[in-house]
Amino acid sequence: MSTRYPFTAVVGMDDLRLALLLNAVSPAVGGVLVRGEKGTAKSTAVRALADLLPEVPVVAGCRFSCDPASPDPGCPDGPHDDAPAAARPARMVELPVGASEDRLVGALDIERALAEGVKAFEPGLLADAHRGILYVDEVNLLHDHLIDLLLDAAAMGSSYVEREGVSVRHAARFLLVGTMNPEEGELRPQLLDRFGLTVEVAASREPEQRVEVVRRRLAFDDDPAAFAARWEGEESALRDRITAARALLPRVVLGDAALLRIAATCAAFEVDGMRADIVMARTATALAAWAGRTDVTSDDVRQAALLALPHRRRRNPFDAPGLDEDKLDETLERFKAEDEDPDPDPEGPGPDGQGPDDGPGGGGGGVPPQGEGPDGSAESAGPAEPPREAEPEATPEPEPAAQDGPAPAPGGGTGQRAAVRAAEPFRTKMLSVPGLGEGAAGRRSRARTEHGRTTGAVRPRGALTKLHLAATVHAAAPHQKARGRSGPGLVVRRDDLRQAVREGREGNLVLFAVDASGSMAARQRMSAVKGAVLSLLLDAYQRRDKVGLVTFRGRDAEVALPPTSSVDAAAARLEQLPTGGRTPLSAGLLKAHDVLRVERLRDPSRRPLLVVVTDGRATGGGRDPVALAARAARLHAADGTAAVVVDCESGPVRLGLAGDLARQLGGTAVTLDELRADSIAGLVRDVQVNRSTRRAA
Repeated sequence: MSTRYPFTAVVGMDDLRLALLLNAVSPAVGGVLVRGEKGTAKSTAVRALADLLPEVPVVAGCRFSCDPASPDPGCPDGPHDDAPAAARPARMVELPVGASEDRLVGALDIERALAEGVKAFEPGLLADAHRGILYVDEVNLLHDHLIDLLLDAAAMGSSYVEREGVSVRHAARFLLVGTMNPEEGELRPQLLDRFGLTVEVAASREPEQRVEVVRRRLAFDDDPAAFAARWEGEESALRDRITAARALLPRVVLGDAALLRIAATCAAFEVDGMRADIVMARTATALAAWAGRTDVTSDDVRQAALLALPHRRRRNPFDAPGLDEDKLDETLERFKAEDEDPDPDPEGPGPDGQGPDDGPGGGGGGVPPQGEGPDGSAESAGPAEPPREAEPEATPEPEPAAQDGPAPAPGGGTGQRAAVRAAEPFRTKMLSVPGLGEGAAGRRSRARTEHGRTTGAVRPRGALTKLHLAATVHAAAPHQKARGRSGPGLVVRRDDLRQAVREGREGNLVLFAVDASGSMAARQRMSAVKGAVLSLLLDAYQRRDKVGLVTFRGRDAEVALPPTSSVDAAAARLEQLPTGGRTPLSAGLLKAHDVLRVERLRDPSRRPLLVVVTDGRATGGGRDPVALAARAARLHAADGTAAVVVDCESGPVRLGLAGDLARQLGGTAVTLDELRADSIAGLVRDVQVNRSTRRAA
C-alpha cells in the first residue's frame, strides 16, 4: 500500500479540514462535498482522512462488515450468532466515474452460477464502503444511473439488489465524500442535498503559504515514508482527539435555545425540506464535542450554518452557492435566548489541551492552529478563507453586464448595444436527435447503453461486457447431453455466450448558434430570445448534455463558449452577450460547422444537436449573403446533423425566412411560443432530418 500524504501536513484550508474532522467525529453529519478549482489538494486531504479514523470492529469473515455488537439480522453472510470478532482499519472506497452498475451494487456471481448451478451474490463497492468512507472524485461527472443508486443507498442506509434472479439486501451506511470542479458542471439538486456539508476551496494568494505548500509536496515526493514519519506525532495527536470527541459526543446536550436558532436559520434562508435542520443539529453537536464541551453554543450553530446551508440555497443550476452572513447574524441575534450568557465559559479544555475558542471557525470548531513543523520549518496556516459572497435573495437570473453606452461593432457595423437581461426561463418541449445512438449516458435521445431496459440479446463482438443470462442458458441447454454434462452446473462454451442489448437515453452535444445582430436588438425581443436560450440551457443541464455557444453579428462569428459540461458557464456568457450590426448568418453556420467537425473527432459517439436562434435574415458576410447562408446550411445537412431553428421573427408581417433555413438544414423550425412545453401552438416533436428536402436542395 502506498504512503498517503499526512492530513496534518496539509497547509491552510481550514474549512475543508474542519468539515472532514466533524464527519470523523460524527458520521451521522452526512458527508462532505468539496467544491474548488483544479490543483487545490481536494483529493489529497480526503484520502488522508482515512488514516485518522479509528479501527472498525467487524464480524470475522463477513464480507459486509457487520458490527459484532449488533450484527445485521438480514446480512447475506449471516446469521452471526457465535461468530468471532475482529478489527480492521477503516476503509476508504473510491468510486470511479466510469464504474458500472454491477461494480457499485454487486451482481450475481456468473462463474459460480454457471459452473456450480447456485445463486451466489458478489458484493460491490457499497458493501465495501459500509462503516467507512465512499469517495467520489469528480462527482459531478458521475453517470445518472450511478447517482440514482447512491441516492437510494444514502437515503435508506442499505442497498437492495433485484436482478438476474438474485434478491439481496445488505446494510450500506457510509460517509459520502465528493470532490468536484464547478467549471465542469454542477450536481443535480437531489444529490447535492445528500451531502451534509459543503466547502469551497481555492489556492492561497499568499506567497509564503504557497511556498510552504510546494516545499512540503516536494519533500513528500522525494521520500514519502520519511515525510510521513516526521508528521506521525501530529497524526497520532489528532487521532486521539477524534477518539475523545467521539466518546464525548453522546453527552453533548442540544438545548431548546440552540434548536430554536437552527430552525429559525433554516426558515429564514427558505431551505427545502427538513434535512438541513437535522444536519445543522448534528453538526453543531459535533462542533461542541470537537471543542471538548457538552453544551452547544450560538457560535456552534453559526459555524454549522456556514457548512450545511450554502449548497441548499440554490434555486436553479445557475445560482452560485453561498450564504449571506449578515442575514445569518441577524437571525441568530433575533432568536438568542435572553438568559444565555453571550460569552459562555466552557467546561474545560479540549481533548488536546486547547480551549474551545482556540483555532479558527468560532465556537471552538476550528482545526488546531499550525505552529512549527516536526522538521523545524515554520508552518504557515495563512488567513482563514474569506467569507463567501452573499447570494441575491430572489433573483434567479444573473444581472446583465453594465455598459456605459454604445460601442463600435467588431469589423464595423451599425453599433453595439448594451447587453439586456434574459426573460424568465420556462419549461421547454423535448427536442431529441432521431435514430438510435451509442453516446454517453444522459436523458435526451434514444441510445444503446450499458444500462437501461434490456431489449434483446446478440452474440458478443469482442469482449463480453453485459451477459444476458437467460439467452446464454437457452443457447447452451440443447447441447448438455452431447457435452457429457453430469453435475448440477451447465457446460457452457464460448459460442453460447450472449451479450445483453440495452436501450436507454444518451446525452448530446447541444450547440447554440445565436443571432446577435441589429435585427435582433430590440430590447424586449432580445430579452425574450435570451430567455428562450436560457430555458434550453436549463433543459440541457437536466438532460446531462454538453453545450457550446456560437454567436454572430457584424461581419463575423465567434465561439463564445467551446463545448463544455458547464451549463452555467454558457448561461453567464449568454447574459453578457451584446447585440448590434449586420447578420452574418453564413459565418455563424460555418463557425458552428467547424466546432462540430472538431467535436466529432474528439468524441465520435456523442451525437450533435444544432440549435440556431435567429429570425432568418442574412444581411452580411458577402455579396450574396442569402445564397452563402443556404450553402453553409447544406453543409450541416450533408453531415446528417440534427438541427432545429428557433424562429425569433415577430410582428404582424412574417417573411418565413427561419422556416426556409430549417428546410435547408434538413431540420425543424419552431417559434418561441411553440418552444414552451405548455404551449398548444405545436405538438411535442423530435428534430426530424428531412432527407427529401436535403435531396431537393
